[in-house]
Amino acid sequence: MKKTKVLMGLFACGMLLAACGNGGSDKNAGADVELGTVGEFPVVKEKLSMTMMGPGTGAAEWKDMAVFKTMAEKSNIDFTFTTPPMADFATKLNLAFASGDLADVLFGTDSNSLTTAMEMDYGKQGILVPIEDLIADNMPNFNQILEENPDIRKSITTPDGHIYSLPMIHRGNTAIWPRGPVWYNGEWLKALNVTELPKTVDEFYDLLVRMRDEDPNGNGKADEIPLTDVKMDSTRPWLMSAFGITERGIEEIDGKVVYTPITENYKEFVTFMNKLYSEKLLDPEVYSQADEQKKAKGQNNQIGLFPDWFSFFTTGRKEVDAIIDPMFGPLTSDISPEPIMPASTRMARATFAITSKNPSPEATLRWVDYFYGKEGSDLLNVGPEGAFWEYAKNDAGEQVRIFAEGVDPADSETARSKVTPNYGITVPTMGFPSDPATSVKANANDVPDTTFQDFITEETETKITPFAKVTFPLLYLTSEESDKVRDNATDLKTYVEQMEAKFITGVEPLSNWDKYVDTIKGMGVEDYVKIYQGAYDRWASAE
Repeated sequence: MKKTKVLMGLFACGMLLAACGNGGSDKNAGADVELGTVGEFPVVKEKLSMTMMGPGTGAAEWKDMAVFKTMAEKSNIDFTFTTPPMADFATKLNLAFASGDLADVLFGTDSNSLTTAMEMDYGKQGILVPIEDLIADNMPNFNQILEENPDIRKSITTPDGHIYSLPMIHRGNTAIWPRGPVWYNGEWLKALNVTELPKTVDEFYDLLVRMRDEDPNGNGKADEIPLTDVKMDSTRPWLMSAFGITERGIEEIDGKVVYTPITENYKEFVTFMNKLYSEKLLDPEVYSQADEQKKAKGQNNQIGLFPDWFSFFTTGRKEVDAIIDPMFGPLTSDISPEPIMPASTRMARATFAITSKNPSPEATLRWVDYFYGKEGSDLLNVGPEGAFWEYAKNDAGEQVRIFAEGVDPADSETARSKVTPNYGITVPTMGFPSDPATSVKANANDVPDTTFQDFITEETETKITPFAKVTFPLLYLTSEESDKVRDNATDLKTYVEQMEAKFITGVEPLSNWDKYVDTIKGMGVEDYVKIYQGAYDRWASAE
């Protein structure tokens, strides 16, 4: 029986679709709109037409996508679509709000196109419909998610107490990553006979020294680069965690909001990185190279630790061979004796909203709620049977999914992009952990090779999940708060970014640390922190 890598599905599912009914129809949702039973299809008794606006990726027209066709058949709701190209979408959406020529539904938006300021402004004007009082009665799947994850409700509720948009929620095996991890070069570890990875910054330093000095790539040249990155942007949060902080900027620590670049923890971080740089343990080109140069060094077997989504993106190894490259794990230090690791909030806001043009917000919420359950999430991920995949029986008589006729297994994403809008944009759904039962195979008798996915899951669950800390929750600032922090945020970010590079490379001596802190204080950082503290307290106390 041939072993092959198979498409697992971006959001394969892991729980049953909730199906709670209200015992009958509800005729009070909208004029002449008679609803069906909650959690069941059809959503409405008589066919209902609506309009939808979202960003097009250019792969296919939404009207031709099997997902929307299937939903129209199931729900009795037909949509007419307006899908400006992604590059122009934010501008087109702004124009639609300004002109009042809005669709009934906004789908596939994000916080860059439907900003927090827009949500609050257009919500107050009544242009976006508040949905918080409609969720419990119309969204059994999403309501269950909110009950199990109270922080999600807090994070999608604006300061005026309303919910104007729905999120994309991630629960896949890499969802907790705030960005691509840092990876050790497994070939080098084997050459150096390293059987246990560092647990402290001192052990980490000692390993980097060995990588520099003991020729782990075996070419007889002193060309090894123990640690590399591009401007420290990918490695920073992982390495900062060794010193008790997880991002350069605003962070919540035990309920207190701090600006990390003026903390002693951050000073210890840049001091350590300066030591690595001065001893050529950190790539001398870290601030001048592009990602392509970093990858070229990896493929030339010149680097010992490096960031990337998966290690083989940098090393050039085959995916299955990348299991020799272990993930960087938490380190401790004198200033941070307890291990922590940075974590994602595992959600993206503002992916779905209802406008005042909508004839039935209740029906619309019942329609979208399907995507927050197992069955609907799977549909939104890989489409219905017959479009991207179809059933076949293997030699054991088991029914399995294989690619539909005409789908090239080597380029399956191209085919999938024509079936569903869940491609290259954020969509309102719950992304469940991968499930082999819903994977799509090239042939019915192929045995799924989950070796690499199992490796990724194991590394994540042992090195990140137990130590995960979200730097700062997703929350809304009021319009007044946003205005106050906007200019400060840009000035602080620019100055700190420049000074970090100078401290690490030695252009600015660390003896000037106090002067640096005084400069930041003079830029209004105390008021900046105070605003975020108020916003955090408001978020934390919300029910």
